[in-house]
Amino acid sequence: PRPLLTGHSCPSCQLFLSGEQNMLAEKVDQMMEWSSRRSVIRMNGDKFRRFVKAPPRNYSVIVMFTALQPQRQCSVCRQANEEYQVLANSWRYSSAFSNKLFFTVVDYDEGADVFQQLNMNSAPTFMHFPSKGKPKRADTFDLQRIGFASEQLAKWIADRTDVQIRVFRPPNYSGTIALALLVSLVGGLLYLRRNNLEFIYNKTGWAMAALCVVFAMTSGQMWNHIRGPPYAHKNPQNGQVSYIHGSSQAQFVAESHIILLLNAAISMGMVLLNEAASSKGDVGKRRIICLVGLGLVVFFFSFLLSIFRSKYHGYPYR
Repeated sequence: PRPLLTGHSCPSCQLFLSGEQNMLAEKVDQMMEWSSRRSVIRMNGDKFRRFVKAPPRNYSVIVMFTALQPQRQCSVCRQANEEYQVLANSWRYSSAFSNKLFFTVVDYDEGADVFQQLNMNSAPTFMHFPSKGKPKRADTFDLQRIGFASEQLAKWIADRTDVQIRVFRPPNYSGTIALALLVSLVGGLLYLRRNNLEFIYNKTGWAMAALCVVFAMTSGQMWNHIRGPPYAHKNPQNGQVSYIHGSSQAQFVAESHIILLLNAAISMGMVLLNEAASSKGDVGKRRIICLVGLGLVVFFFSFLLSIFRSKYHGYPYR
């Protein structure tokens, strides 16, 4: 026991401390060598137990437990791995890089025994193994609530290790190219129609464009862009796929698509109701339009309300 070594100078104790220091130095040197080759160190069960779990260790380790093999069909794992690589590269090539923090990954097909040892039945999962002591509850990243964007992972790491990582993303010119193509398309259209620009004053066209923006924003597309949530969640135990997140603090990408379609259907119903009330055509035709519009509003708004209830438990609906 180490408390008995205080002030002790026997040769066996000195040998014990010297051996422990040598072992620690070897582990740090090995981790640094692997980190110099690639920002994220791949580990199997033996490496995980030796370099992450077993003492002595004076460095923190971030581990992503994942399943990247094609036969696992885990699209979320691939998306999370891309963000994880961005974060690890940002740390590896920053001026603050040191041997106090390492990024590793354990794939299920290379370390199934590690998953069993930790009673882990879902992927991807991010865990922090501190330099001293065992991981606590907060050392498991809340991916379902926060998402797996590199910036969110960096903030979580700063809370757990006091290591500040500034995320540097590789340049992505797809947005610039898309914008250039859009400007070229609009410019070409205006040039071809330069003698007749009445379509610019078309109220219906502008109304449709405005509705598209409104549907995108109210469905949570901006939240998806910032947080980077998974498209859906597949339960590894029964294989059931969930498209609606059960918490009011998060959502899936598929969920935002569903909300967008529901809002569009409700809006279409309101347009039909307005058309039935304001037009002066055949009464029978107006009645049919009115019933169709009313049906759209009632059915899809009820569906929207049911999703709201499933996410906001205990809301006083009565």
